[in-house]
Amino acid sequence: MFRGNHPAKVDEKGRLKLPAAFKQLLDAQNVTQFYITSTDGQSAEIWPLSEWEKRERQLTEGSSTFDEAVQKYLNLTSYYGQQVEMDNQARVLLPQILRGTARLDAEVTVFGKLTYLEVHNRETFEQSLEVNRMTAEDRKAMAAILSRRS
Repeated sequence: MFRGNHPAKVDEKGRLKLPAAFKQLLDAQNVTQFYITSTDGQSAEIWPLSEWEKRERQLTEGSSTFDEAVQKYLNLTSYYGQQVEMDNQARVLLPQILRGTARLDAEVTVFGKLTYLEVHNRETFEQSLEVNRMTAEDRKAMAAILSRRS
């Protein structure tokens, strides 16, 4: 499980060095292949390839591949997506299109999102924190979700 926030940098060639805490988890599972994509062009999702393949199976088993929502999802994740391999220095190459649209060109923040990593331009994300604070309604919804699962 990936969790937490780790600031990082994207180098001039578009490579992201995976934070050590996440690298340890990946090494423990012998993960070197990833699918990097986005559903909105504003952040990158770095999926261990095996987790991405689970997502693909869910899409084919749980719905018709002709479903409009599935088609939109596949269009976005294919447009922004690229399969990559981690190099010996724990770096992955972010897709060029995604680096441009999400401004992943210098200081970034890498979040653990349970089964994948999410990468945001640090400045843009910090600005969004001010606008997207958790509301009382959000807290109530989370309490309901967590109480159902305990």
